[in-house]
Amino acid sequence: MKAVLVLNAGSSSLKFALYPVNGEVALAPAVSGQVEGIGATPEITLKTAAGERIQEPVATGGSQGEQHRDALEHVFGLLNRHNPALDIVAAGHRIVHGGERYSAPVVLDARLLEELEDFVPLAPLHQPHNLRAVHAVAALLPSIPQVGCFDTAFHRTQPALAQAFALPRRLTKGGIKRYGFHGLSYDYVARQLPEVIGERAQGAVVIAHLGNGASMCALRDGKSVASTMGFTAVEGLMMGTRSGSIDPGVLLYLMEEKGMDARALTRLLYKESGLLGVSGISQDMRTLLASEAPEAQEAVDLFCYRIARELGSLAAAAGGLDALVFTGGIGEHAAAVREKVCAMAAWMGVEIDSAANTDHARRIDTATSRVAVAVVPTNEERMIARYTAQALGL
Repeated sequence: MKAVLVLNAGSSSLKFALYPVNGEVALAPAVSGQVEGIGATPEITLKTAAGERIQEPVATGGSQGEQHRDALEHVFGLLNRHNPALDIVAAGHRIVHGGERYSAPVVLDARLLEELEDFVPLAPLHQPHNLRAVHAVAALLPSIPQVGCFDTAFHRTQPALAQAFALPRRLTKGGIKRYGFHGLSYDYVARQLPEVIGERAQGAVVIAHLGNGASMCALRDGKSVASTMGFTAVEGLMMGTRSGSIDPGVLLYLMEEKGMDARALTRLLYKESGLLGVSGISQDMRTLLASEAPEAQEAVDLFCYRIARELGSLAAAAGGLDALVFTGGIGEHAAAVREKVCAMAAWMGVEIDSAANTDHARRIDTATSRVAVAVVPTNEERMIARYTAQALGL
């Protein structure tokens, strides 16, 4: 049977999933897993649809690009051993930034890859590693087509005003505008909403994608109209280690008075801030919720406060609030975070059932709540598999 290989490559990790395709993409992958520790002591974890779990070390060496290729070669070896009947006919990649031009998945070629390299400065934590995976597949399986699926694409439906910064027009024309991210997640969740909240799915909806990377998106008629992330994936909500929105004057101060250069500021904003920076303990929400340290509580409270603030802004962009939807690792599993956010949104008519929230039910709003509140697991990998199959007519 034909199968699509889905890849999501990071700086030190490589997530993968193999989806059978027989007229349509299977609901669940035949096998999935990830390689962690690339650049240090990499180890692969593989899970089959039958529940089998395999862990083993991966031998890599050389440059980062070579390490990703070695990790991928190890993945191929395991896939062949455990799924010999599946024929990999295409690879689909999560690529964070597609700029203004790409509002749909595209078949990747050498010219397009060169163009996508231009967006590396806009997504330095993601874009270079996404592209390394494409080159690695090309080296190992040169005969199969590859499709790029962009996290920015879903947001190209936003009106021009929602994408604009108040900067000189020459800079805006040069591409400095709000792009938005986590689009693969929002697209998947939006497609599930009619089954979960009925007709409200076509109304004013805000989805909160909360994880180590966090953002929110306002939808109208199922399409993105505004988002918290903008030119880069550091704007908006505070995240695991990212600051979120910050007064630009703070950066000017740090440059002029503290002597910080671009490299130091990048490290500060992307690696040392967010939940980790505020708590001084951890970037992991589970650790912070279990901690009795006041610094941990402050980090959690600030995270929830920023979500509640952005919720009001996004409701204004959407023209109201018919539904609030939580997704992502924190959004799906941290009942305490959902409770805090919804309590601060009570003025908007948000009211949740504590028992349903604690049980992580699909709908957690009360019968009298004016706003539907839902918890919908995201599945970016299946979205990529579907996009890839459609782009290639599989």
